[in-house]
Amino acid sequence: MKCPHCRVEFHDKPYKVYVRPDVDGAWFVSSVMCPACGKVSVSLLSGTPVLGVHDQVVDLNPVKRNFLVYPKGSARPPCPVEVPPKLADDYRESCLVLADSPKASAALSRRCLQNVLREAAKVKHGNLYDEIEEVLQSKAVPTYIANALHNVRVIGNFATHPIKSKSTGEIVDVEPGEAEWNLETLESLFDFYFVQPARHAEKKAALNKKLQDAGKAPLV
Repeated sequence: MKCPHCRVEFHDKPYKVYVRPDVDGAWFVSSVMCPACGKVSVSLLSGTPVLGVHDQVVDLNPVKRNFLVYPKGSARPPCPVEVPPKLADDYRESCLVLADSPKASAALSRRCLQNVLREAAKVKHGNLYDEIEEVLQSKAVPTYIANALHNVRVIGNFATHPIKSKSTGEIVDVEPGEAEWNLETLESLFDFYFVQPARHAEKKAALNKKLQDAGKAPLV
């Protein structure tokens, strides 16, 4: 698993404590310790109980629900520092509420996606469907991003739910995987529009410093 505190991959056998059953099955508290940062992550699990000796509940198989209780957050990667604060705030909040409310997460991510296209791609302000179409027609983004943007409309079923395009911040029903796909697309857009240009500028500045020290003309 990936540590929700420090994002380092690690393997650890969860320490589980049985709580009690209810109509949804048996409930356990599960914790793991990250060897990299030394912090504990705690989850609440429920599912079909596995019985041991004396009919005691010893495990779950299968696990039907898995809620990360601590730290409160998400399994999504942190927002790059190069992303403008307004966009970063919407992205982070969308990640935080994903497990509790995919509808709210999708509303935030749609709004964030529209603002990225307006601020970075400089599309004409309209509805999200048309703004995505403008970017696709411009051929100004790589194929993988064009496909991701197209699939935002397909997975979100914009044809049946035009409010998602016209009122991006509205909380409406979401399709399976829609909220997660919006976040995946945002991460690709952040990298393309903000991270890569910033890294290129840093490398260019470093090279120009070397050229200047050598008495040569800098790159334009």
